[in-house]
Amino acid sequence: MTATNTTNKNMTPPQLFIDGEFRIADKAEPVLEAATGELLGDGASATEADIDAAVAAARAALPEWSGASPDHRAAVLKAFAAALHQRAAGTSELVSRENGMPMSLSGAANGLFPAALLSYYAKLITATPIEEIRPSSTGHTIVRRDPVGVVAAIVPWNYPQALAAFKFAPALAAGCTVVLKASPETALDAMVFAEAAQQAGIPAGVFNVVPGATDASAHLVAHPGVDKVSFTGSTAVGRIIGEVCGRLLRPVTLELGGKSAAIILDDADLDATMRGLRSVSFINNGQTCFLGSRILAPRSRYGDVVDALADLVNGMTVGDPLDTATDIGPVVSARQRERVLGYIEAGKNSGAKLVVGGGVPRSQPRGWFVSPTVFADVDNSDRIAQEEIFGPVLAVIPYDSDEHAVALANDSEFGLAGSVWSTDVARATEVAREIRTGTVGINDYQLDIGAPFGGVKASGIGRELGPEGLEEFFNLKSIYRTGPADV
Repeated sequence: MTATNTTNKNMTPPQLFIDGEFRIADKAEPVLEAATGELLGDGASATEADIDAAVAAARAALPEWSGASPDHRAAVLKAFAAALHQRAAGTSELVSRENGMPMSLSGAANGLFPAALLSYYAKLITATPIEEIRPSSTGHTIVRRDPVGVVAAIVPWNYPQALAAFKFAPALAAGCTVVLKASPETALDAMVFAEAAQQAGIPAGVFNVVPGATDASAHLVAHPGVDKVSFTGSTAVGRIIGEVCGRLLRPVTLELGGKSAAIILDDADLDATMRGLRSVSFINNGQTCFLGSRILAPRSRYGDVVDALADLVNGMTVGDPLDTATDIGPVVSARQRERVLGYIEAGKNSGAKLVVGGGVPRSQPRGWFVSPTVFADVDNSDRIAQEEIFGPVLAVIPYDSDEHAVALANDSEFGLAGSVWSTDVARATEVAREIRTGTVGINDYQLDIGAPFGGVKASGIGRELGPEGLEEFFNLKSIYRTGPADV
């Protein structure tokens, strides 16, 4: 089924949300529809003065919000969740038009997930003790959790609603105030958060939304009024942010790039594996940090795996992301398409074999489409095996033993995700334990809202989701006391 209002344009003047009010932005940036390249609307582009105003508002609102009881903050977060849920259908479509995400995914990732995460942290904060007493040989210590303060949350365009919620849901629950810096490519859907926050009665200044470009991000990261930075994006930008925060001794969470391996063991059910890889390796048109883009196949079944992947890709529907039958939509922008096509050319010029795809689909003359692509006979040192492409491109690499597969999986600067496919779950779990990465799936890959998500090596530092995601927004204080603990 295809949505009917694909020609509507967002004619709202570009807006920022600062100190509980919408403000017309002085600067605007056009937001283009990924499937057509046509103007979707004008998004705000925050200036340094806008960033200053947002941080000042968050700073002023911090004492009252951090001093509110967990029960009060939980009630506000539940109201925020309800307001977002009311807008879920429209938000899902808007994001699909902005970044090309198929509606079959966007409904959950952009429509339902932010509300679910707010509800999760609303419940968790009421069950998390602000203080606990630890006895010692000389008395006892009160260990106290204090909100870290003003949080700069900087999010990318690929999962704009979900990844923003990764940050602001636990931050608000912990008692922090937030300046959300959204990406220019998805500046329009960021205002949905502002509308819902206003409806939910979030106090002025507690939650601010400022879409903007690189200069806005840089000013926010280094701003003296910010206490913590939480960033999701490329490893290259993450390194820059990490350097700034290191110099300032400012806490930072970095969820960065990946080049995750999907290890197909020699006993795997290939039909079931291909059904799983349809999502694990091509989710969101390849625009996913945890994508299983390196397929490690046993040499004894290598030809069968390559043929199965070719059949999988040939059976995918490439087209309008608003059509629920679409598997692969466009990438987010002309620049991103050129980046992906450049990697495809690099693969063609290497010793790898192009199996399927390899260019722009003839059926899609408008927009920024790339055909899902599979390369076989890839060496693990090739660029298409080592660098994050962020598009629907797979590299199939042969291996000789379980130990060899683990060594290949670990031979990467990244360590965000991965998966192992086998009919023997115990064997697959043992292999998973040896992979140096932050997360691994067995015969699938799904994020668990109650478990920590994050990477090692060049994939970042810190964790999001689960109780660990909440702890990232606390400072721990120890109060040492002699005598009885019941004072």
